[in-house]
Amino acid sequence: MSKKIIHQGGTPGGPGEYRDDNAKAVRPKEAATLIVVRQAKQPKILMGKRAASHKFMPNKFVFPGGRLDLIDQRLQVPKDLSAPVMQRLRKETRKDVSDNKLRGLALAAIRETYEETGLIIGRRTNKRLKTADKVWQSYFDHGVEPPLDKIDFIARAVTPTYRTRRFDTRFFMVHDEFIHTDPEEMAKASGELLDLHWLTLPAARKLDLPAITRSVIDMVEQRIQLAPNQRHKKPAPYVRFINGKPVTSEL
Repeated sequence: MSKKIIHQGGTPGGPGEYRDDNAKAVRPKEAATLIVVRQAKQPKILMGKRAASHKFMPNKFVFPGGRLDLIDQRLQVPKDLSAPVMQRLRKETRKDVSDNKLRGLALAAIRETYEETGLIIGRRTNKRLKTADKVWQSYFDHGVEPPLDKIDFIARAVTPTYRTRRFDTRFFMVHDEFIHTDPEEMAKASGELLDLHWLTLPAARKLDLPAITRSVIDMVEQRIQLAPNQRHKKPAPYVRFINGKPVTSEL
């Protein structure tokens, strides 16, 4: 029996979120998300609400993030991901996927956060970094470089095969010491995410969240309880569907 087709707003009928059983599964697009953590007695994370007009997860609260762009893979930056992070990204990944692409996923998370929230996640530098890409050049013009060596990789998730829009998303985490601007100043946000707020983990769990986002919040909580030099040793869960059933392994 075919699945009921659901509109992006949740009304039955017409094209929507779920594919018909007779249709081929959509190939997932590469994407990345950045969880920015403000350390305090009660740690906070940055989240925003997707607009009702979005075709993917409308009205849900999510972390900033988006698709991998070609420029993210080609961008030349001074620092690289740490060896443990690169090793985890490499696990269960096709051999023909380049290091530039894996590094680009972390850069995409930083770029999307800059675009969607206006926050600059970076490390101050005296180097004059140049690129033809307008968004990245705007980022570099603030006198910063991406702090790739301080980015942690905490999870990977692929949208279920029954969805009409699918993403293979890597979830990265960074701490607020690398916020180059006022963390409360998000006036330059693109508007793609609404109601941008710093939320305690208990407050975040009360929101309308995608299932994977709820799981990632638990992963964040587990990681921030570890000493900084121990976090890279914790495996990153990899969640995907095989033969219609959810499968989780560790990276």
